[in-house]
Amino acid sequence: MGIQRLINAAATLCFHRPVPPAVAQTLFALLVLAGSPGDGRAEQAHEPFAATSHRRFDDVEHWVKVFDDPERDAWQRPALVVTELGIEHGMRVADLGAGTGYFAATLSEAVGESGAVFAVETEPALVAHLLARAERDELTNLVPVLASTGNPRLPAASIDLLLIVDTFHHIDDRLNYFADLRQVLAPGGRVAIIDWKKEKLPVGPAPDHKLAGEQVVREMQQAQYELAAQFDQLPYQYFLIFRPRPRPAD
Repeated sequence: MGIQRLINAAATLCFHRPVPPAVAQTLFALLVLAGSPGDGRAEQAHEPFAATSHRRFDDVEHWVKVFDDPERDAWQRPALVVTELGIEHGMRVADLGAGTGYFAATLSEAVGESGAVFAVETEPALVAHLLARAERDELTNLVPVLASTGNPRLPAASIDLLLIVDTFHHIDDRLNYFADLRQVLAPGGRVAIIDWKKEKLPVGPAPDHKLAGEQVVREMQQAQYELAAQFDQLPYQYFLIFRPRPRPAD
């Protein structure tokens, strides 16, 4: 049970009946803990698979400046990422947490006219921006998708590669989310996760919002994936590729 829920339950108890002094002392301690600056991090540490960062992305103009900063190319290396992913014409790729569409043109070119790129976002304003970007840049194979927080809204057994860049740490209930995500992968489908190294860096979020690569591997293994490859060419991010484990024979 989270701290806030525990406090609510204790408060309800206090308002309805007298409580022993020991219980009152415990409630007081919980209230002090909840009001301390580190309460979010403390609760989070006891809730595995919870997002470390909840952000709003409705201010598209702001996020265009952040995500599409030309200086990002020097460390994000989108062409190298696509090369290492082995994307070929005709593949169906999903960019989960596509943001403003930083990878859109690179992925679109890689899959070719016979392929498709699903740009998945939960923020309606970003989906509208992705559609406008597809029209502006004539990315005819780019398909913006408005997803739910717990459901990417992708066709079953359809995705050859699911790319997740700087988004893994924003996802709640990751164990169930990624276990369910197996259903959208085509036979031989893969999941590529690129996220921030858990250390102080000149770009990206604060260290306490990041997840170590080792934790990502452990979580994905618990969700029934296996690490298929990893690359170290990105200076600020780890780059991991997973495949779903074969399901036990019936």
